[in-house]
Amino acid sequence: MDALEKLAARQHLAVALLSAWLIATSPWIEMLRRVPREAGFLDYSHVVLGFVTLAIAITYTVTCTRAGRWRLYFPWLAGQLGAVGRDASGLLRGRIPAAEGGGLFGLIEGLLLVLLLATAVTGAVWFVMQGSQEALAWRSQHIFAARGLVLFLVLHVVTVSLHLIDFIRD
Repeated sequence: MDALEKLAARQHLAVALLSAWLIATSPWIEMLRRVPREAGFLDYSHVVLGFVTLAIAITYTVTCTRAGRWRLYFPWLAGQLGAVGRDASGLLRGRIPAAEGGGLFGLIEGLLLVLLLATAVTGAVWFVMQGSQEALAWRSQHIFAARGLVLFLVLHVVTVSLHLIDFIRD
């Protein structure tokens, strides 16, 4: 494993742990237009860890998409949707798509990266805009992006689980 693969593995772990914490504790966050005066540990940890997640999400995206690998995560940008179509039709026939190659699972990972960035950026902009009229709109966008992130995170876990099951069968 080269240095960049090790870095990507560490970034992946950090993003997974931070995202899990932020998602799991989000029902108890009491921020609307601004951080409340009586903000507690969860509110402050959400803000601080959200900014940490933003920094790691940016560097992780760069790590994942370097040297032309962006085509694996964003096949539609490269005009290469054929593999996605083949994977989708194979999935309907009970075949598990390949983990690599810019197919369906890569598309899911790419959209998950985009949603991770969108969630982190909208949270950061909400924080910068706190106290203004725009803050509530950014909060709404942050919640929308976070819900999409959760959906694609679940899809990602399912796809990884399918590969583990397939690996164990072989």
